[in-house]
Amino acid sequence: MISAKEDFQPGTKAVIYCRVSSSKQSKVGDGLGSQQTRCREYARYKGLEVVETFTDDMSGSLTTRPGMKAMLTYLDKHRGKEPIIVIIDDISRLARGMEAHLQLRSAIGEAGGILKSPTIEFGEDSDSILVENMLASVSQHQRQKNAEQTINRMRARTMNGYWCFQAPIGYRYQRTAGHGNLLVRDEPHASILQEALEGFAAGRFQTQSEMRRFLENHPDYPSDLPNGEIRNQRITDLLTRPIYAGYVEAPKWNVSLRKGHHEGLISFETFEKIQERLKAGAYAPARKDINEDFPLRGFVECGDCSKPLTACWSKSSTGKKHPYYLCYNKGCDSYRKSIPRDKIEGQFEAILQSMQPSKNLVSIAKVMFKHAWSQRLEQFKVNGQTIERDLAAIDPQIDQLLDRIVAADNDRVIDAYENKIAKLERQKLVLTEKLANFGKPKHGFDEMFELAMRFLSNPWKLWVSGQLHLRKTVLRLGFIDRIAYHRERGFSNVKKSLPFNILGGNNMMKMEMAHPPGFEPGTPRFVV
Repeated sequence: MISAKEDFQPGTKAVIYCRVSSSKQSKVGDGLGSQQTRCREYARYKGLEVVETFTDDMSGSLTTRPGMKAMLTYLDKHRGKEPIIVIIDDISRLARGMEAHLQLRSAIGEAGGILKSPTIEFGEDSDSILVENMLASVSQHQRQKNAEQTINRMRARTMNGYWCFQAPIGYRYQRTAGHGNLLVRDEPHASILQEALEGFAAGRFQTQSEMRRFLENHPDYPSDLPNGEIRNQRITDLLTRPIYAGYVEAPKWNVSLRKGHHEGLISFETFEKIQERLKAGAYAPARKDINEDFPLRGFVECGDCSKPLTACWSKSSTGKKHPYYLCYNKGCDSYRKSIPRDKIEGQFEAILQSMQPSKNLVSIAKVMFKHAWSQRLEQFKVNGQTIERDLAAIDPQIDQLLDRIVAADNDRVIDAYENKIAKLERQKLVLTEKLANFGKPKHGFDEMFELAMRFLSNPWKLWVSGQLHLRKTVLRLGFIDRIAYHRERGFSNVKKSLPFNILGGNNMMKMEMAHPPGFEPGTPRFVV
């Protein structure tokens, strides 16, 4: 409702100030446009000339706003004999807090502006000031009440197992029947992050820096900085957020850890392994400048003293750099005697090329692994009964600890009991998840065997890809211990992992069909 007409000098200038609470409101809907229309209608009715319009899209509890600052600068710059009228649609558009309202009201007056609105009559008499302050107080109460109601609704939704904050990387919100907005996997980010988290849990990435470089090497994964790097804090956040295991919590609202309705990228057991690795302390950091140039550094040991070989770049008299491996054990016969990188790595690639089973061996291995797979599923059933017993024993332990808390009067004792209960609750979550997944492999045997054989059939291809994390995978899965290298005799004591020993052919050629009486001439053999 427009107030009664006032007498202004012809051509009195006016500016309009409009505000919405967020940038989203400025893009969705017409809040700013509606305010401007009302203010211009008021200006025409009063015979005012609107010369500028200023807008903000931020909370009314704040006083530092770009649009408000620009308006105050404009008022101060164009200060003249006649004041400039500042038109707002409603008192809540100026501010939604008593302190902010008084500060901005004073700042507008000091800059030479007079505040006007089509919904309230501003004045300097006591009655007008009382009404103005009451309306400002009501506006503040409405803002605080809206905030309380929003928090209460968000807390209740979190207690029901729903994430109600900004979707974390790897997820996006999708409208789902029966759930409302529900987190779903956001590809390819979800798969990349899943590989990174599982890799850290399994030790594929020994440090957070290695995981960070893995993510940075994926062009599809978003970076934090313009140069493509990811902040260290971001990696820590990824490793410590239970939402990626399918769980939600809100400690600041006293909402404890609970199963969420969204699908986790990793299992809760994997998440707990990550936390254990983080608590275990830092590993020696992987040196980016060395490991990428010398992937065998630390894995190959000296054939004379059994100490791990180190590596370095050596500059010749011409200024050209040459890569070498060498032993730095002072008591060794090979101390500081360089081995060209191409020589040692070339011989290592020859070993990898020899680790390729024949098609017949792969067929035999499939039968063996299929039998082992079936035995494993049977064992799962037995283990499931053990888990059920362990799970049933947790609740009585928790009840006992709660009784002790009630009887205790020492804060340190109470804290110890509460920490023990928290550990039991987390253990309960792990066992519940295990029990739900027992006997239900995520992938069938054929799919898993095919994935495994991609590695087992030709680890050399992974090695020559040049990707550091793949090379580390080859070293970790292909061999059970470091291998020795002598600068004259080459590699020795190569201990391949069990799958490669089985598929290598040597043992398979010696296998015979046994009969109760024993081995006799003419006993049939496996033909490979």
